[in-house]
Amino acid sequence: MKQEVFLPEDYRPAEDEPFMNDRQLEYFRRKLMDWKTELLAGSRDTIEGLQDNTRNIPDVADRASEETDRALELRTRDRQRKLVAKIDSALRRIEEGEYGYCEKTGDPISLKRLDARPIATMTLEAQERHERREKVHRDD
Repeated sequence: MKQEVFLPEDYRPAEDEPFMNDRQLEYFRRKLMDWKTELLAGSRDTIEGLQDNTRNIPDVADRASEETDRALELRTRDRQRKLVAKIDSALRRIEEGEYGYCEKTGDPISLKRLDARPIATMTLEAQERHERREKVHRDD
């Protein structure tokens, strides 16, 4: 079993410390867990709201508007479900010691990028190359 890592309340990963040391890993693990908890709570609220709002609306325009709102909410929740899967993947990479390194180049991903997008799997440069290639193939 891993030893608990002390993390001050105001801790932020810094460039002048060893990359992906125990404190940085714990910081990102907690950040990912908090994000996941928040997303799952939102999903529960949506499900409860959808179950509570199943009523018969006689006006066709009002019904269409409510169905549009419901479809939008479900689409948002689907995106968040996929995001939870990416968070789980990032948590797995932390456990396996692969977190913070680009899956394409093996280079460290910048701390600023990881802080902004903790599920990032590529450096900014590798991500840009990937998106350019994807755009070229999509235009075919």
